[in-house]
Amino acid sequence: MGLFDPVAGFGVTFRTMFRKTFTEEYPNKPKVTAPRFHGRHQLNRWPDGLEKCVGCELCAWACPADAIYVEGAQNTEEERFSPGERYGRVYQINYLRCILCGLCIEACPTRALTMTNEFELADDSRGDLIYDKDKLLAPLLPGMEQPPHPRRLGDDEQVYFLGLPAMGTPDERAGSIARYEPEPVNAGYENRRKHKKLGGKPKPQDSVSSVQANESNGRLR
Repeated sequence: MGLFDPVAGFGVTFRTMFRKTFTEEYPNKPKVTAPRFHGRHQLNRWPDGLEKCVGCELCAWACPADAIYVEGAQNTEEERFSPGERYGRVYQINYLRCILCGLCIEACPTRALTMTNEFELADDSRGDLIYDKDKLLAPLLPGMEQPPHPRRLGDDEQVYFLGLPAMGTPDERAGSIARYEPEPVNAGYENRRKHKKLGGKPKPQDSVSSVQANESNGRLR
């Protein structure tokens, strides 16, 4: 060990003292996450307060870590928690297993399960890291009502799931549902294929008419 070795060591210390610090004052100033950050899950509600979860258990089947447990139950007219026939009576996410991959979000058919930007999930108890339905449900916003209660946006679950108009009398809402005709599955393909050679802009009515013509001729493609 040379005479000047301690001086060289202190030189590194003194040079670091005058550099800009990169530390963050957490948790006083939490870091802003990206908009699509995969954080804590949330069970969403419809505008009237009913739950979007229908208890289908597709999120549990899609989870590669087996971190989700769902137990569905039937709705009744006296106790209705969701617009459809079923709802998630028991919903648990075990954050000791969850890897925050987001595959459960992709599997949800009603967009009931989403992920927030909340990333602070540390706890000193293993049991507290198993989030149940009460912790996962979105808070009630102004205008929402705590379930169970009847449907407020319409008389049928189609009004909720298809996004049809919810205003007017029940007869008007039923008429809106009856007039709703989804576009054929291959209509967009037929439309693009037809106008690709012509170089024009496709029109919605052209695609429907082409499909109907093929159906009448017995050569639906």
